[in-house]
Amino acid sequence: MGLADEHDDLALPLRAGDVLSAAGIGVWRWNREAGALELDPACARLLGLDDTVALLPERRLRSLLHAEDFIRLRSTAALAVSERRPFELRVRVLTEQERLLRVLHLQVAVGPPRSGYQLQGTALDGGTAGAGAEGGGTEGGGGPLATERRQIDALNQGVHPPDPGRPAPPDPGRPYPADPAPRHLRRSREAFLLDAGRALAEAGTTSEVLRVVASLSMPGFSPDGLAVFGSEGGMLTVVGQHGHQKGAEQSFTMPLETDYPAAEVVRTGRAVYLSSPEEYQHRFPATWPLATGFGRRSWAFLPLVTAGRTTGAWLASFRTPVRFSPDERAVLSTVARMLAHALERAHTNESERALSRGLRRSMGTGAPAAPGISVATRYVPTGGGLMVGGDWYDIIDLPEGRMALVIGDVQGHDVHAAGLMAQLRTAVHAYAAEGHRPDAVLARTSRFLAALDEDRFATCVYIEADPARGTLQIARAGHPHPVIRTPDGTCLIRHVEGGLPLGLMPDEEDYPVTTMELQSGEVMLLCTDGLIETGGHDMYSGWVRVRDTMSPGPADDLEGMADALIRAVHGPASHEGPGHLADRREDDIALLLLRRDSVDQLPEPPGRRLVLTVAQDQPERISGARQELRAIMHDWAAPEQVDAAVLLASELLANVLVHTETEAALVASMSGPAGFRQLRIEVADRSDELAHRRSPGEMASSGRGLILLDLLSDRWGMQPRGEGKAIWFDLDEAPGD
Repeated sequence: MGLADEHDDLALPLRAGDVLSAAGIGVWRWNREAGALELDPACARLLGLDDTVALLPERRLRSLLHAEDFIRLRSTAALAVSERRPFELRVRVLTEQERLLRVLHLQVAVGPPRSGYQLQGTALDGGTAGAGAEGGGTEGGGGPLATERRQIDALNQGVHPPDPGRPAPPDPGRPYPADPAPRHLRRSREAFLLDAGRALAEAGTTSEVLRVVASLSMPGFSPDGLAVFGSEGGMLTVVGQHGHQKGAEQSFTMPLETDYPAAEVVRTGRAVYLSSPEEYQHRFPATWPLATGFGRRSWAFLPLVTAGRTTGAWLASFRTPVRFSPDERAVLSTVARMLAHALERAHTNESERALSRGLRRSMGTGAPAAPGISVATRYVPTGGGLMVGGDWYDIIDLPEGRMALVIGDVQGHDVHAAGLMAQLRTAVHAYAAEGHRPDAVLARTSRFLAALDEDRFATCVYIEADPARGTLQIARAGHPHPVIRTPDGTCLIRHVEGGLPLGLMPDEEDYPVTTMELQSGEVMLLCTDGLIETGGHDMYSGWVRVRDTMSPGPADDLEGMADALIRAVHGPASHEGPGHLADRREDDIALLLLRRDSVDQLPEPPGRRLVLTVAQDQPERISGARQELRAIMHDWAAPEQVDAAVLLASELLANVLVHTETEAALVASMSGPAGFRQLRIEVADRSDELAHRRSPGEMASSGRGLILLDLLSDRWGMQPRGEGKAIWFDLDEAPGD
């Protein structure tokens, strides 16, 4: 009695229990919520249990069956669910002493819709080991133990054990019995599935997935024709193929309503197996002519299911007839599931890369419209698969010949970080176009990011540049400080006041603006932390790597300097020194080089130059001025002169803050060959009151500034300006010990 013919009766199996029990047939169904089998008394007896057992947990069922048969039962059940059709198989029931009790002939079918029972079926005694099987047997040829061994041997070889009481095998119209394949073939197929899963997991693009599928060689029944179908806009298309006419994927499109096996698979989500040309022609007469020219004898069309949705179909065709036994179907079904997941991953990766390419193309090109400024830019993505992450740079044209340069880094290296980066770039563009100062641009962008995502933050440097004058107004939000390369190759970290990263405290944080002048021939480097820390470096050793790369050679080739910086991180030389064992593509790198060019035959620039301002409410910046002055004098021959310059500059800046109500502007210029250089430091303010030399008493707290100038400098002076005044002094370098 076929299970498929009694589908309605099995929906309520206990009502027919008496009739089926009288025929020696047990009935069961799978209770998914309880994770157990519901048994009728006849089925319980066949499993060697008391007929009062009505619920059998899965772990208990595993202990009753032979281990190989339990695994085969689970795979057959999965196949029945995926294909929505019944199957038959034989399993061995063991005693507590792990002796063979009997062989059961099981029928497995899918439960009725909305019943809560995923599977149901029947059990029939397919042969016993005799009464003595449960007791002690002998090893003689006619004893129960010998009978048991012959039965196990026969089962392992796929041959029915001799038993007159065993039911006849099902006819061709009945469901296929799940005869086990020979042990060596099963092991070969298990190894094949492991290799196929590994290869598909490593494939990152659709073309790589298709190449892997085309190279699959299934033990015992290898297909020689493969095709992957996709569904788009109600049409069936070919994503890729192997073993058919070249270029067929470009010309094949078909409505999903067509009577074609792949279209039926996509519509219904159920596999279609065609064991012979006659069966193909009988079931799909309208589209049979499409298959006649390829010389195939059997076809398997399987659904590609992702997240419960059928996204396409996979065709495996064979030149030799294939019966498509349950073992073969199980292998094909497993490969189809792995193929669906691999294609989904590849599609996701390709979509992310398309997004990345679009975002990269939208970045600035590094070619500003204003003369007097040269810019070189680079972006190197992380090694995680995306072509862009959270790092970005931008160049924005502003009115009156000005320009804005932006570099930033959004936390993270995923698609979400890339999306936030694109939105932040748009916001910065909008705020810059509205004419806001650098501090206002960053403050508004911080509030914008906090409204977008409270869990992410970003660092940023925003510079408003006047190419004609070489002045830069810089606002910094938690980003690494810029680096200045002077015309003689000296590289200095330029300390810039800043605030917290964007998005952390949008309503309470402000971003001070630092004004500086970029001299002709000087190069400013702006970068994200990937350039510094990639390769296992920290901020110190990474800075040394940047300095040693930027310092040599002239700055005329800005593009070559940018390439050298990237090679220092990712090239062969990057594996020398600290961090050589670390991953070289662990973070994105955004790089922006800005050089002030000579315009209209400007005089030759000084060797080094420092320009900074100290406002009345920023006395702490005097400490930063001392540090930067020491930095540009790092190779001065006489260390005591360095101390003198720092002391005098501090005194002049402090005098402006104490005796006037204006800000102080410091300009330090160094010129001449090494060993014979001259340093001029000038401090200007907008007060018209000139400084006077006094003779302070022993306890006086002021009045010594001009005395120190006279004692420690080589020359000094005071110069009235159109608005305010300037006090300057010179130091001449002399070779010394």
